[in-house]
Amino acid sequence: MSRTARASLPWFCLLLLCGCATLPPGSKRDQRDPWERVNRATYTFNDKFDKAIARPVARGYRKVTPHFVQTGVRNFFDNLNYPVVMVNDLLQGEFKPLVNDFSRLLLNSTLGIGGLFDPATAAGLDKNDRDLGQTFGKWGMPKGPYVVLPFLGPSDVRDGFGRLGDEYSAPRHYISNRYWSWGLWLVDSVDERSRLLDATRLVDQSYDPYAFLRNAYLQHRDFKVHGDRSHSDEEQQQEEKLMEEMGADDAENAPAAPAPGSAPPPPRPDSSPPKP
Repeated sequence: MSRTARASLPWFCLLLLCGCATLPPGSKRDQRDPWERVNRATYTFNDKFDKAIARPVARGYRKVTPHFVQTGVRNFFDNLNYPVVMVNDLLQGEFKPLVNDFSRLLLNSTLGIGGLFDPATAAGLDKNDRDLGQTFGKWGMPKGPYVVLPFLGPSDVRDGFGRLGDEYSAPRHYISNRYWSWGLWLVDSVDERSRLLDATRLVDQSYDPYAFLRNAYLQHRDFKVHGDRSHSDEEQQQEEKLMEEMGADDAENAPAAPAPGSAPPPPRPDSSPPKP
């Protein structure tokens, strides 16, 4: 089999899955997820890849690597990727956190020996977590439909573009030696997957892992953008309008609205909401 054919095989399998994806019996479409059939197919593909390759590698890494080494690797990559946080501090106009994060990066890169240790936390410098998807949200951009990305997992349209922008903020992107660049990416990916092994058990034990992961992701991202504040009316209207446009194909099959002044039709026996 040629190299091109081998590289195309996973995407061909994904397309086959997309063609046969179905919703679970009795489930109702979530308006935040108008692409649910395709998303579930992509989730199935990602899940099979994770169980066959990514998860066993992460478990092996955690088993054979001493804990203090894992901590050093984690600190190193958190420090290496910290310029992404600083760029988004600036884009969000968070100048006080920007000074904090610059000091943190400087201290960990010097006294922390390239980020292997974390003296900045002991010095009282907070560790922040900002990305371009969050920045877009704070600028008022609607998040758009939920989408599952091949290999990358849960996202939405706004965060998908944000991930692309964050890639250009990461120092690893500018390493000219591709062996170093891809090597760092591989170790970072294995370390990141090992961090999520404990959370994977919760997903696997849920009734519908896809819906559980979707709800957890969307709630987490909403909190990162809005905190304890609810959506503004304007943003909520923009998101509802976008969702209506994405689900316009379902509107053709919807029952006609009653004429003004007429009594609403009686509810159907099978239309009662599901019990919690």
